[in-house]
Amino acid sequence: MRDALSAVLASPSFIYRAESGQGSGSVALSDLELASRLSFFLWSSVPDDELLKVAEQQRLHEPRVLADQVERMLADDRAKSLVDDFAFQWLGLEKLDTIVPDRAQFPQASGLLDPRNMLKEELGLFIDSVLRSDQSVLKLMTANYTFLNERLAMHYGIENVKGASFRKVKLEDEARYGLLGKGAIEMLTAYPNRTSPVLRGAWILETILGAKRPVPPPLVPTLQDNKRGEAPKTLRVRLEEHRKNPTCFACHGVMDPLGFALENFSAVGQYRSEDPDTHTPIDATGVLPDGTKVENANDLRRALSSHPEQFVRAFTENLMTFALGRQTDWRDMPMVRAIVRDAAKDNYRFESLVLGIVSSDQFMKREVEGITQTPAAPQTQAALQP
Repeated sequence: MRDALSAVLASPSFIYRAESGQGSGSVALSDLELASRLSFFLWSSVPDDELLKVAEQQRLHEPRVLADQVERMLADDRAKSLVDDFAFQWLGLEKLDTIVPDRAQFPQASGLLDPRNMLKEELGLFIDSVLRSDQSVLKLMTANYTFLNERLAMHYGIENVKGASFRKVKLEDEARYGLLGKGAIEMLTAYPNRTSPVLRGAWILETILGAKRPVPPPLVPTLQDNKRGEAPKTLRVRLEEHRKNPTCFACHGVMDPLGFALENFSAVGQYRSEDPDTHTPIDATGVLPDGTKVENANDLRRALSSHPEQFVRAFTENLMTFALGRQTDWRDMPMVRAIVRDAAKDNYRFESLVLGIVSSDQFMKREVEGITQTPAAPQTQAALQP
């Protein structure tokens, strides 16, 4: 029994989600394989009895049946895994664990007062409320509510929330709307001791707009800190001096205006109106690459939301990457654009995007490259769970 169990545990078919196929080219998944791929996408776990029953009846490929199962599975509590396993990965939230607030700069947000766990909880509850209540994914950018407990509310300067439990709170400050107003996002796009318009701009460019982050040229000089004995300069002035080099401006001219619009948020996500170095009013103005002028985070959010298809396309591409367990490439982009166009008719509801992905050939089929072995053979191509 020990030898048999060892063989089972070491088998690729046990470690990986193996999908069968013979010959070469595009091969349709069986209903059971589709059930497995669907459950690992939406639940990060194995299919339940109801999904298996439908698959065993070979009905899961029927559009109406598939839509009903998607609706049922998104309503199930197991779909909360989409927050931790997809959304946090998409947003790059793992970086937050590496950013320990500087005690000298932020004594109110370090040590026992470190807000990172609360910021994660707020962000997770917010994203889950949008995705699993089947709202438009545009609400991730524009929603006027969040989830707070008393400690996090005080961190934000909100005084009418009491108690240790998180609850839904309508926001009065428009700057806090959507993802751009969440402390977790502001903190993971900063350094432990100061903000970084460059990091924030690059994050917006890549995560929100789906554009590739520019690769910095070699031997880029570091940003100069203020020196003792000299008149302090704002971060904006120092960055403007840094990007006088035309080579630097090629990237910074695109990223910096996006990041400067969020400069009123400190490195720990608290709102401020004064520059910490010069004690002068913060200048959050800028001109976006398309010529749009922005004065603050509110203007930036409105500008980004005015082209909804751009954000939804970036979101859908990342969601498809998660669903397939592989990076998307140029061959997948026509399908991504088609899913976004179809979802626009339904106000970009999350369920519409999910249904578009699971109904696509990319999800319902797999590429087989000259496989001739039986499904149980070690050489069978396997798909890692997302």
